[in-house]
Amino acid sequence: MPNLIAIIGPTASGKTRLAAGLAAAREAEVLSADSRQVYRRMDLGTGKDLSDFVVKGKQVPCHLIDLVDPEQEFSVFEYQRHFYEAFSRIVSAGGGTPFLAGGTGLYLESVLLGYRMPRVPEDPGFRKGLAACDQAELADRLRRMRPSLHNRTDLCGRERLIRALEIAVHADRGEGAPVQEERPAIDAFTIGIRVERTRLREQITRRLKRRLESGMVEEVEGLHASGVSWERLDRFGLEYRFISRYLRGELGYEDMFRLLNTAIHQFAKRQETWFRRMERRGVAISWIEGPDAGRAEELLRQRGL
Repeated sequence: MPNLIAIIGPTASGKTRLAAGLAAAREAEVLSADSRQVYRRMDLGTGKDLSDFVVKGKQVPCHLIDLVDPEQEFSVFEYQRHFYEAFSRIVSAGGGTPFLAGGTGLYLESVLLGYRMPRVPEDPGFRKGLAACDQAELADRLRRMRPSLHNRTDLCGRERLIRALEIAVHADRGEGAPVQEERPAIDAFTIGIRVERTRLREQITRRLKRRLESGMVEEVEGLHASGVSWERLDRFGLEYRFISRYLRGELGYEDMFRLLNTAIHQFAKRQETWFRRMERRGVAISWIEGPDAGRAEELLRQRGL
């Protein structure tokens, strides 16, 4: 019997609402798998859609959202640790089978494929030796060390590059063998949402307009006013990158909307590519057309869930 139900799909596919509805029917809880929703005060731009977790007037508990401030770095290692802690608490409390919902492929894989990642301490001496290197040099060095690097976001931003190099060097010294930590065994049943390409593009565009009307520009403006640098906002990508460029006067509003809309469409395609890779790596995904709750319920009943 699976002990986790994963609902995955590209952005704007309706996976959050579907997961919340299915969880509510089972008095279960939801764990998020979104690399930007872990940040506080980043709501509209990350699409937290917290109202989706209120089903028939009842709040569905959701975890792994609003964990850290935007100024802090957050890695897949930290996500996996938080996931295991939350999952263990839920199971120990005797609730229904928990749901995992999200579209960040790396976070999903870290759970569904059980990535083994050792904790690597910071090395002040190593970091000092990289102080004179610019970002391009750091990225080139990391590519040479790890040509098949699975987390391309490590190439975005100086701090992430240094941390990735630190971990790579630690492993190459023979110090990075995974520690056999006690952790819960995960046996997941995964449902994937497919949406016809034209329809998905329409949903993405409608959602973007709605979020801009709801104050997404003001959210980004407020983050910068609170001390989050333009560089940091740019590294969050998509909404935060293009709206930051608009607020700095580098783009007009119409150009910002057009470029951002296109970038989100491209992001959705990359998510779909990642899901296909997950299948090749051994994650069995039962696909449904759109966020079809009836079909999802049928699949879960077939598995006794």
